[in-house]
Amino acid sequence: MQIIKTKAELAALSSSWQKEGQTIGFVPTMGALHAGHLSLINALDGKASRRIVSIFVNPIQFNNTSDFQHYPRGLEDDASLLRKTGKVDVLYAPDESQMYPPGFATRISVSGLDNMLCGGDRPGHFDGVATVVTKLFLQTRANIAAFGEKDYQQLCLIKRMVQDLDLPVDILPVPTLRETDGLALSSRNRRLTPEQRQQAALLPQALAACLAAMKNGTSVESSLDTCRETLKKAGFYVHYLELRHAENLAPAPIAGKGTRLFVAASLGSIRLIDNMPFA
Repeated sequence: MQIIKTKAELAALSSSWQKEGQTIGFVPTMGALHAGHLSLINALDGKASRRIVSIFVNPIQFNNTSDFQHYPRGLEDDASLLRKTGKVDVLYAPDESQMYPPGFATRISVSGLDNMLCGGDRPGHFDGVATVVTKLFLQTRANIAAFGEKDYQQLCLIKRMVQDLDLPVDILPVPTLRETDGLALSSRNRRLTPEQRQQAALLPQALAACLAAMKNGTSVESSLDTCRETLKKAGFYVHYLELRHAENLAPAPIAGKGTRLFVAASLGSIRLIDNMPFA
């Protein structure tokens, strides 16, 4: 596995792969890698002859300076984990000057999908995501890119952006990987205290109970109200809890096939997100 830190070196290598007819698979990350990230790499089995993983903590998608500063980082540990997979050809680890050189003034915005759910109380977040992902697609020359369903809103936004901008990359959705107690794997989980980690397991349990209530005939509104109260009593600050249509994220007043339950809730300063399909 090579570690490449400049877009010029990466472009030269990706170009040579393209000339050889290789298919480039790509997994964009912000580091602090865990088994969830490895599931994205594994999802490219049989679909890509070359694999690139990027690590870049993207400053323009953070609207909280403290959150950016405290985001877990550990390039050496991440590189070691990637090497052990035996599947990654390149770890691309650019610094901020490679991504946003002096004078950088462009933002990409995906209207309609950027101001709901996580975008509602994180203004500018998804503009930052769309901008950096577009740049990474162009720098890696990826043919296929894997994104986890845990960040389902992000997945929808990327798919919309790729379609609207005619970007030549296929988006591969990958199901959420969970701990044995149901908590969705996330780099933020390592910031939880032992007590908070126990509390966090109640988040997926509450979502599952909420969906079960809907399936048993309880109204969407009543099911959501009960779930919010359960989470609040467990110590969570609930940013949002909503049922949406999975395809376009429009509000879903009635639960049914193709709808999905979304939540963002914080324990202390640590924001956790999750989602589950109504099935």
